[in-house]
Amino acid sequence: MGRMNDKVFNCEKELTLNIIGGKWKMLVLWHLGKGGTKRFGELKALIPEITQRMLANQLRELEEDQIVHREVYPVVPPKVEYSLTKQGETLMPILDAMYAWGRNYMETTLEDRVEVKESIYP
Repeated sequence: MGRMNDKVFNCEKELTLNIIGGKWKMLVLWHLGKGGTKRFGELKALIPEITQRMLANQLRELEEDQIVHREVYPVVPPKVEYSLTKQGETLMPILDAMYAWGRNYMETTLEDRVEVKESIYP
């Protein structure tokens, strides 16, 4: 895991947040975990606010951290698919719990102050 070389973490929670933290990684993981293997364009369509460059960077980091598997097929035009690794799949219960917590928080605390796009995040 080249990204983690020479980094010092104060606790395991900090390491976890370093791997899955940020604005987009959890959404990428959610779509791969709930929807299965996806091509780059499919992920981009599912997360329309993300730029192509940012999506490529996030996928690259998740691949380096062994959370996402990148499969390249030797065809023309090139075909690349992304899926969760076994280690990545272990994050799904955590993401499910975060979804449930956010849903509960929104309903009980925020009331009408926050809008969530239901069609994007089932």
